[in-house]
Amino acid sequence: MSTVASVLREPSGAQLARYGALQFALSFVALPLYVFLPAYYGAEHGVPLGLLGLLLLGARLADALVDPALGRLADRMLARRRAWELIAAASLVSLVAFAVLMGLAGWLSSGLGAPLFAAVFVAALWLAQAGATAAGVAHQAWGAALAGGEAGRARVFAWREALGLGGVLAAAAATQLGGARVFTLGFALSLAATLALLRGVALPPVFAPRAHAIGGLRAVVEPLRHPAFRSLLATYVSSGVAASIPATLVLFFVRDRIGAAQWAGAYLLLYFAGAAVGVPLWLRAVARFGAAPTWLFGIGATVCSFAWAAALQPGQRGAYAALCAVCGLALGSDLIVPPALLAGLIRSRGHDGRLEGAYFGLWSFAAKFTLALAAGVALPLLGILGYRPGTPATGLLPPLVVAYALLPCGLKVLSGWMLWRGWMRPAARDPAFLLDSTRRIP
Repeated sequence: MSTVASVLREPSGAQLARYGALQFALSFVALPLYVFLPAYYGAEHGVPLGLLGLLLLGARLADALVDPALGRLADRMLARRRAWELIAAASLVSLVAFAVLMGLAGWLSSGLGAPLFAAVFVAALWLAQAGATAAGVAHQAWGAALAGGEAGRARVFAWREALGLGGVLAAAAATQLGGARVFTLGFALSLAATLALLRGVALPPVFAPRAHAIGGLRAVVEPLRHPAFRSLLATYVSSGVAASIPATLVLFFVRDRIGAAQWAGAYLLLYFAGAAVGVPLWLRAVARFGAAPTWLFGIGATVCSFAWAAALQPGQRGAYAALCAVCGLALGSDLIVPPALLAGLIRSRGHDGRLEGAYFGLWSFAAKFTLALAAGVALPLLGILGYRPGTPATGLLPPLVVAYALLPCGLKVLSGWMLWRGWMRPAARDPAFLLDSTRRIP
């Protein structure tokens, strides 16, 4: 029997709200780093897209490489029951680096040289991301052990992601209110408040030192030994790349295709508000149909709705607003189902209370890889194809439209096929596919 399942009680809504509140602050900083930053430096401050793409790729890959180690650190701190201290320290590092990153653009006008700018930019971005990752991985590992059963796990991550969407909505509003300085102030205030709330959440009793726990490098690679985890991770990467490309290009698309730069923040608000509305609906779907079928349906809904973006013409502002709302509704399945599936897999392997951090460290590595790939490929490719920020993207299918809409839809179709072929069909044929009774930790 699972270690966690035998001791857990279903947490109350108040407990889940206190637990999930941290994601508000972490999501508040995520939107500026992954959506606001490329357009902020590329369009407003004239940093060439090729250079910007390489800087983002380098910083994000360097950040991703430390994620498995951060996962093991999270496991150790959870076992010592000092997860809150790790989250607080890592969050503070992220806040300081984020403030530098948001203020760096002002230094360009003072004649800051390109080499120095590149060095400070990469270092600040790496520290901002690494600090947020260390906090986020420990937070996810904590949440994976809070509830038993597929529906209970989905409920934990639904609370976490719903509150995270609140942070994204606040960041989207900040885009309209003032941008960089407002982002920094909002992150600082929300972080202080949510850390105070998390302080009062008790760690599940399963987190304790284990005499026979796997350690060292073996613990880092242990999740990869299981075919079900490899399959789930590959699906997550494909789906993540499909989502990361539009996230990187959305501000360019709004300005140069739709012609509504002044409404960019409002469009982001609509999108994430739609996601927040959709989370309870997807949670009910998981309880009724199961997690994997719900995710597959969500992938199909995303493709069917987002393909419409390729048909939008300049000036169709209302149509794009409707598209944002519909696509936002579909986003909920991507937010709550994959981590719930992963938490269930950890439990089925008997690794609960021991290796959550190792699993979520690799999970975070995969998420960073998708973001790095999106920025490192999409931005330079658009530059090669002749797209220039600030130039209207007219015509039937200009490069910006193909990269923003059609390429992600193709990748989403691929991820749906991978989910069916690599997870759902093997699990239906052989329930032991999700188990690993021969290699449970003593």
